[in-house]
Amino acid sequence: MSENRNRAWRRFKDRGNKGKGMGSDRLYKPEKKWKLMYFRKNKLARAKQLGFDYPIKSKRQLLDQELPSDE
Repeated sequence: MSENRNRAWRRFKDRGNKGKGMGSDRLYKPEKKWKLMYFRKNKLARAKQLGFDYPIKSKRQLLDQELPSDE
């Protein structure tokens, strides 16, 4: 029983195997189950490892934090 493995078969297999080599992983990969991390200190530590700010602040909150109120 011989299989016919022609150019079309090779191209099909090549398309399926794209991105499986070394260094093909994405640079940013978010936490899979962030909502299952219950304690705030654990979330803060993990966010620091992943390199993003937690808790997420809106643009308005960031502006209010930067501008001191003169009252």
